[in-house]
Amino acid sequence: MTRPNRARLNILDLVPVVDGGTAAEAIGSTVDVAQHAERWGYHRYWMAEHHNMRGVASSSTAVLIGHVAGRTASIRVGAGGIMLPNHPPYVVAEQFGTLATMYPGRIDLGLGRAPGTDQPTARALRRNEMAAMNFAGEVEELIGYLGDPDPDATVRAIPGEGTHVPIWILGSSHGGAQVAAALGLPYSFASHFAPAALLSALEVYRRQFQPSIHPGGLDEPRTMAGANVMVADTEEEADRLFTSVLMRFHGIVTGRRTALPRPDGDVASLLGSWSPAERAAVTEMTRVSFVGTPERVRDDLAAFTEATGVDELVVTCGAHDHAARLRSFELLADAWS
Repeated sequence: MTRPNRARLNILDLVPVVDGGTAAEAIGSTVDVAQHAERWGYHRYWMAEHHNMRGVASSSTAVLIGHVAGRTASIRVGAGGIMLPNHPPYVVAEQFGTLATMYPGRIDLGLGRAPGTDQPTARALRRNEMAAMNFAGEVEELIGYLGDPDPDATVRAIPGEGTHVPIWILGSSHGGAQVAAALGLPYSFASHFAPAALLSALEVYRRQFQPSIHPGGLDEPRTMAGANVMVADTEEEADRLFTSVLMRFHGIVTGRRTALPRPDGDVASLLGSWSPAERAAVTEMTRVSFVGTPERVRDDLAAFTEATGVDELVVTCGAHDHAARLRSFELLADAWS
């Protein structure tokens, strides 16, 4: 049996609005999961920026981070991530500098360059479309605002300067890996929904890594990878619960995004009900998924960690039922420890 290595275990919460539920209930569930995760020993609790999605309530990510940090005591809370092209770096520095001032030593800032939404909504965000083309430059600008205070600087982030909020670069391709490597920043790969380039992107990052010249930066590479998990007391129950995740991805593939569906049937029957193209697309997107009993998921996650060499794992659980999601994270924490 494969034994877990020392990879840290973290949670990515998409703040799902479930079928039959509300955004307010989704946010309340997020706080409850975070409080339990803290007791169960998870290291980080991240939320991701998405816009104009009926099934996701994390559009105001910085606000949610403050809400969760204020209702927990020790777990690191952060963004996995902020889509930097949607925001001026200065505004992000002020937001996360304020969070770091309120909750010192507990705030993480993951940065991505995708819009996290559709094109009409991206235009509604009113940012220059060229911002994504200068992602590395905007990351450096943001680092500067959070760095050592400069009394002579024309523009200063207050709060913000001197906080050195830890920054992660997020990505699902070689582009983010190259930016993280060039700036000497930690890198997290979104293999929970776009696993195709996982191994090659990690290799690019490690091979091109340059130690950071910024205070608080890295001397050597640090990596994280995302995974879907669904843990239950039996294989059959985990399989049933995971149908909600598959239906959510099917909605993405077919352009019919809805609230997180209720579980329905079993995985094999569900996949068999779709067209070959839909089935292939959903299967590929969810390839880094670990479903089953605690022992099985533990061993499969450990094997994944060994194969990728990542230092940390960030797992997300798309169970429709709140109690089932809590149970999944609890069983995984117990098995991993």
